[in-house]
Amino acid sequence: MTTDQAQLFGLLLFVFVFLIWGRWRYDLVAFVALIAALIMGVVPKQEAFSGFGHPATIIIALVLIVSKGLSNSGAIELIAKQVSRFAVSLQTHIAVMAGISAALSAVMNNVAALAMLMPVDIQAAAKAKRSPSLTLMPLSFASILGGMITLIGTPPNIIIAEFRQSSLGESFSMFDFAPVGLACAAVGVLFVTLVGWRLLPKDRVSHDSTQELLDVSGYIAELHVAEGSPAIKQRVRDLDKIADENDVAIVGLVRRGKRQPGQARLVEIRKGDILVVDAAPEDMDRFVGALKLDFSSKGKDTSPLSGEDMSLWEVVVPDGARIEGRTAESLQLQYRHGVTLLGVSRQGKQFRERVRQLQIKEGDVLLLYGASDLLAEITYWLGALPLAGRSLDLIKRHKAWLAVGLFAAAIASASFGLLYLPIALAAVVASYVMFNIVPARHVYDSIEWPVIVLLGSMIPIGSALESSGGTALIAETITTMSAGYSPVVVLTLLMVVTMTLSDVMNNTATAVIAAPIAVDIANRLGVNADPFLMTVAVAASCAFLTPIGHKNNTLIMGPGGYRFGDYWRMGLPLELLIVLVSIPVILWVWPL
Repeated sequence: MTTDQAQLFGLLLFVFVFLIWGRWRYDLVAFVALIAALIMGVVPKQEAFSGFGHPATIIIALVLIVSKGLSNSGAIELIAKQVSRFAVSLQTHIAVMAGISAALSAVMNNVAALAMLMPVDIQAAAKAKRSPSLTLMPLSFASILGGMITLIGTPPNIIIAEFRQSSLGESFSMFDFAPVGLACAAVGVLFVTLVGWRLLPKDRVSHDSTQELLDVSGYIAELHVAEGSPAIKQRVRDLDKIADENDVAIVGLVRRGKRQPGQARLVEIRKGDILVVDAAPEDMDRFVGALKLDFSSKGKDTSPLSGEDMSLWEVVVPDGARIEGRTAESLQLQYRHGVTLLGVSRQGKQFRERVRQLQIKEGDVLLLYGASDLLAEITYWLGALPLAGRSLDLIKRHKAWLAVGLFAAAIASASFGLLYLPIALAAVVASYVMFNIVPARHVYDSIEWPVIVLLGSMIPIGSALESSGGTALIAETITTMSAGYSPVVVLTLLMVVTMTLSDVMNNTATAVIAAPIAVDIANRLGVNADPFLMTVAVAASCAFLTPIGHKNNTLIMGPGGYRFGDYWRMGLPLELLIVLVSIPVILWVWPL
């Protein structure tokens, strides 16, 4: 082993350990590794940022913008809602929603597909009076499986295709992944429909975390402003400091039996007014004592949180959201935006104490309260996803067919070799901006920049590992250990190892590392490299054992009330099934 190889293996070990640890975000870990590689000289300085201009990186960024356009047009949302009406029984519902999810993920980013279908699924669960935990995991797994069908369905496919271009001189085409992808998706959807949901723990399917979060009646009270109260002649927002000190949220003001618009933040408080507050009983008592208030003797309004201008929204926090890693207090949600954070659900556990000071994490479900016309805007600004079937105002349903038609034309042009795929996708993005399907101010917001930074940082490291002979060394080790066995056994071993890595690492990073190893193994065995590359593409996408292996698994964790250890129950038999199905199909379509 050379010095350069040792240093690169050390950097990859650093990336692996810190990605599993999860304390640092994966894009930061990858970027630090790149800078370290440049300082050590194992990555040439002229290639420092070559990964950011790599075709795979460009394609992924463009696909994300196109997915946003398809989402904004509302075409897919409308289709999903119409089809879901035919899902009567639980199994039928899972089959229909999983099938739609897989189909959508084949032509758009699978995170975007899940984001559109998740509210539909939760709404259907509420209507049927069952827990969404029964259906959300099958939905997530189906969206992951569907991404395997086409080139643009998932980042690993794009990475594998571009690596084939650089190493073998020709890329995989748009539908080269379809035979094995369709087989895996079909078997996977069938499994989650008939068997998978039955493997979930009984205590997970007996409650609904989002409905528990919405149960705020025990925390809502009306406080009467009596004569002599220090609150008199102050504006509602002037009470924020004392409200925060006592962990009380002021959510409304009633005057002469009529609720004031919104949260009445700028209204001056008078004697006889009623403050509508959300708080734990002990916190409420302190607040009442501090401001010399009384509990309203006139009884509660039939719905203190309701009103034509006010709404409750439950939203989920995806990776990269503005609020991730921050608090509602630091963003000044209530003071600047007039929106109150009433509750947080994390892995099925509800937080109501000091929620404004709670650091929000990916996968958290937030309960927001505010003016109806503000909530859509604030939800988008926070980077969160609504869970209750509420459509953001950004949806332009009258442009649905235009969005679909432009995208279909681009795919057709790329498939028949008329246009280079990045150029075709760039033309779609330009058209979407021109027709205001994706507003110009939202183009950059549509891109998952952590993924771009991760890919841009890992590609130079992967190239350096290959040029230094590091991938050849790994391939030699694997082939030596499996000496005497059939290439089919080696292929299966490669799939299992790659799957395992993808369950704890980002699938993009897994594909970047595993692709050159796959080609080196094939060359040493003297067989066709295509089945090995296709194996890596399939395996890198199969992250079903943990909530950290794929973003979709993280997104459903809060709304479904899942625990870390729940995923393997359905995920392990699914991964074994994928191995059994995909290997024969790969060898049939791509012979050794």
